[in-house]
Amino acid sequence: MAHDITLNLNDEQATLKLGADFSSTLLAGVTVYLHGDLGAGKTTFVRGVLGGLGFMGRVKSPTYTLVEPYHISINNINTMIYHFDLYRFIDEDEWDSSGFRDYFNPSSVCLVEWSDKAGSLIPQADIDLYLTLSGEGRSARLIGNTSVGKKCLEHYQNS
Repeated sequence: MAHDITLNLNDEQATLKLGADFSSTLLAGVTVYLHGDLGAGKTTFVRGVLGGLGFMGRVKSPTYTLVEPYHISINNINTMIYHFDLYRFIDEDEWDSSGFRDYFNPSSVCLVEWSDKAGSLIPQADIDLYLTLSGEGRSARLIGNTSVGKKCLEHYQNS
């Protein structure tokens, strides 16, 4: 089973669908790094994930708030999903002083945009998602880095 999946996404709806389909593979404790230029679809993917988990409210980019929390049920277990956007961080010391470290725990899911702004202080990603603009659409590459991440991607491929 491959732990590196590449997909072509024709439009925003395809990115939302990827997120929704991916949501069924999520396990509490998973960390996903979302990579891509501005406008590549990172927040759109998160909107798809949350929609796939039944969240009906507005999903906004946490560019200015740095994190948006969502209380969700995954497999009938109450779970916190944290959507981070670290774009505005100047250096990794901001990560250290933010108090976000506690959000990364076995009962939450963390979806992180611009993880590189936290340097080596942020926990390792179980899954890296790379979104790249490609013509009218974009391409998506999912890479499983840990046993949990690989398990999620195997489930995704088999669903």
